[in-house]
Amino acid sequence: MRVTIADVAREAGVSKTTVSRVLNTGAEVDAVTAARVREVIGVLGYVPSSGAVGLARGSSRTIGMLIPSLTWPWVGEVLQGVADTVEAAGYGLLLFTCNRGADSVTHFAGQVSARAFDGLLVVEPENTLDTITAMHRRGLPVVLVDDRGHHPEFPSVTTTNHAGGSSAAAHLAASGRTRPLVITGRRDFGCVRDRLAGFLDVLPSDLVVEGEFTEETGRAGVERALDGGGDFDCVFAHNDLIAAGALRALRKAGRRVPEDVAVVGFDDIPMARHTEPPLTTVRQPMRRMGETAAGMLLAGLAGGTIPDEPVVLPTELVVRRSAPAP
Repeated sequence: MRVTIADVAREAGVSKTTVSRVLNTGAEVDAVTAARVREVIGVLGYVPSSGAVGLARGSSRTIGMLIPSLTWPWVGEVLQGVADTVEAAGYGLLLFTCNRGADSVTHFAGQVSARAFDGLLVVEPENTLDTITAMHRRGLPVVLVDDRGHHPEFPSVTTTNHAGGSSAAAHLAASGRTRPLVITGRRDFGCVRDRLAGFLDVLPSDLVVEGEFTEETGRAGVERALDGGGDFDCVFAHNDLIAAGALRALRKAGRRVPEDVAVVGFDDIPMARHTEPPLTTVRQPMRRMGETAAGMLLAGLAGGTIPDEPVVLPTELVVRRSAPAP
C-alpha cells in the first residue's frame, strides 16, 4: 500500500502542511521538527509526488501549451522546439488541443483554474484570443507563437511575413516570371495580408484567389484561374499545402513545372522536399519559434523581463526545382 503524506504527518505528529514545508527546503519549520519529519519519511519510505511538491512551492514546474490541432502541418516542429527547451529547464509540458471546440476550451479553462501549469504557450486556436487575453489579465503568464497579425497585449513570437512574400516575388521576377497567380489563405489573418502585400510590392498581379490553408484551395485556385482564361507563368501559394494542391492541378492540366509555370510555397514543412518537383518555398523557422517562445516564458517565470514588442524571426527563401534559380 502506498505511503501518503497523511501517513507521514500522523507518524511525525505534525500537520500535512508542515510535511509539505519540510519537503520544500524546510521553510518556516524549526530544525528539530524538520529532522523528525525527515526521519519518518526515511523510515516509512515515503516518495513525494512532483505534483504535491509543486503545489506546496506554489509552482507546478509545468508549462501548458494550447494548439488548434496536432494535424496542423507545422505544429509538430514548433512543439519539438518547445519540448526541447522546456525539458532542458526541468519543466514538464502539458498539451491541450481544441479538436472539440467549445468543450475543449471549457476543459482547458478548468485546468487553468486548477493551476495545473505555471505559464502558457499558445498557437492560437480560432476564436480563443479573447479568452486567453482574459486569462492573462488575471495573472496567467502567456506567450503566443505566430500572432497571425493580431498583435495581442501579451508577448509573442512571429516571423517576417511581409519580407517573406517579397523574397518570393523577387525570386520569381529574377527568373523572368511576370504574370503571377497568388493563392492566399483567409485575409482576416494578418500573416496573409502581410505575405500578399510583400509579394505585390515587388511583383504586381490582379490574379489573386482567396481560400483556406489547404491542398483543396491550391487545386481549386489553379483550376479557377485556368477556367477563367488566366494567363499566368508562376504561382505564389501562401502555404505549402496550397502549393501542393496547385502542383497537382497544374500536372492534371498538362502544365509543366517549372518550364511553363513556376511554383513557390510558404512554411517549408517536411512535405515540401518530397513534392514533384520539390518545392521552392519561404521557410519559417518553426522549431526556433517554439524554442524562442518557451525561453521567453521560462525567463518570465524566473523573474526576468519579457519583451513588450513581438519577437520577430527572419524567414528564408529555400530554392528547389519547382522554381529554380535563374
